Amino acid sequence: MSTAISIRIPDELAAKLRRSQKKLKGQVFHIQKAIESYLSELADLQVALDRLHDTTDPVISLKDMRKDLGL
Repeated sequence: MSTAISIRIPDELAAKLRRSQKKLKGQVFHIQKAIESYLSELADLQVALDRLHDTTDPVISLKDMRKDLGL
């Protein structure tokens, strides 16, 4: 199943999209891939921020990390 979404984009971006469409696949393909990529990056960012702000996660010094890694 799919859902139709209507958006407005700047003319310059639309022109780039049309040019890429001629070389590769259609506009819908590029828009879907861009949204998928953005949402994946956003999810990764949220995981990183959650881990950064986790006060129960121990902090390891660079010296100890190097020692643990045998560097």
